[in-house]
Amino acid sequence: MRYVALIDGHEGAYGVTVPDLPGCFSGGATVEEALANAQEAVVMWIEEMESQGGDIPAPRSAEDAMREFTGIITLVPLVRDSGRAKRVNLSLDTGLLEAIDDAAAMHKLTRSAFLASAAREKIAHEG
Repeated sequence: MRYVALIDGHEGAYGVTVPDLPGCFSGGATVEEALANAQEAVVMWIEEMESQGGDIPAPRSAEDAMREFTGIITLVPLVRDSGRAKRVNLSLDTGLLEAIDDAAAMHKLTRSAFLASAAREKIAHEG
């Protein structure tokens, strides 16, 4: 699930609003920082709405947003932690797996933590 986000601002001060989630906004010194903060803001908004028993709005399509809004439009992915791990079976090239293990060790992470971190980063940057 990805929510439309509107980016505004200038170097050193960018803001992001999520029109489908009233009052959901974030900011940052760079566009990248503002978008990372927007991803966190979306999760927090959703969790707060759920805790109050409210409905979670469905995200509008990017096409609808382009018809309704002007300016810079992007999509912010909703990536929520469920608090429980799930074991999965993956097939990877042996050379890639060795590179993953080396990188995980360099970052002092387990293979699973490294892959989860890499996946979150990939999802966030393609939002």
